[in-house]
Amino acid sequence: MVWFRKGKGQATRRLALYYTSDIHGSERCFLKFLNAAKFYGVDTLILGGDLTGKVLVPIVEVDGHWEMSFLGRHEVLRSLEEVTEAEKRIRFNGFYPYRCGLEELARLEADRDYADAVFRRLMRESVARWVRLAEERLRGTGVRCFVMPGNDDEFDIDDALAGSDVVVNPDGAIVEIDGYQLLSLAWANPTPWNSPRELPEEELAARIERLARELDPSLPVIFNLHCPPYDSTLDSAPQLREDLSVVMVGGQPNMIPVGSRAVREAIERYQPVLSLHGHIHESRGAVRIGRTLCINPGSAYGEGVLHGALVRLEDDRVASYQLVSG
Repeated sequence: MVWFRKGKGQATRRLALYYTSDIHGSERCFLKFLNAAKFYGVDTLILGGDLTGKVLVPIVEVDGHWEMSFLGRHEVLRSLEEVTEAEKRIRFNGFYPYRCGLEELARLEADRDYADAVFRRLMRESVARWVRLAEERLRGTGVRCFVMPGNDDEFDIDDALAGSDVVVNPDGAIVEIDGYQLLSLAWANPTPWNSPRELPEEELAARIERLARELDPSLPVIFNLHCPPYDSTLDSAPQLREDLSVVMVGGQPNMIPVGSRAVREAIERYQPVLSLHGHIHESRGAVRIGRTLCINPGSAYGEGVLHGALVRLEDDRVASYQLVSG
């Protein structure tokens, strides 16, 4: 089912966008994302999921100084200026700094539920700070900024993404952009980590179908689905055993397809002009499924590098695309 066809001639609609995904709490990468519109000359930014980090780093006050363990190294901080600089380094690497005393540290170590509550609060505060940064830097520029959760993101962050006049969370909706329909979904098929936004393939297919029924057949479509299509080369990841150890073959990780069959079936059926994906960090690339160009820019957030895709659309075709890094 092809939703939009037009004869050749002068383009009646155009769109230039930058897409990235899976920055996992890296403030360095988020700042690069905000700067991408100006740097690449586009007016639409899309961050396709997995926004949040996974580690809390206590900065513990002890006898008038502070101590922390970060990236395998114990550090002693002698001033508030050094603490502030350390917090910046921690955020840039995708972790959450937390100033506390020895008593608070002991409670974090002894009470798992309390530690989880503190972590979730810091996570929400981090996303809210990112939204404020986007508002400060993009308001009045004409740049549209779409930021969506991914399967790894807790539902706690959804409120932090809501209510902004600059940042839009497109998850579970269809948004029109200059005559293109952006269909977005944060969920993924089951993973070994039982992440917050996972669904069996049948339920994932039903969610995509409910959204697709709302599409206008006269307008071209862009899919923004966090999970890549199954067996597409955009979904190759190391095979894991039940204990999460990696299966090795010939001294190398055995790579297998782990994407979603529901996502692939939706692409095959609706044939959007473009389908944007993340989720699998190792599978940076682009591939066509029928007429649809599918892209996964991959992720290297741990190195402070932002992988992305620069795409220019004209009517119902991709006029050009480029995988970029910076």
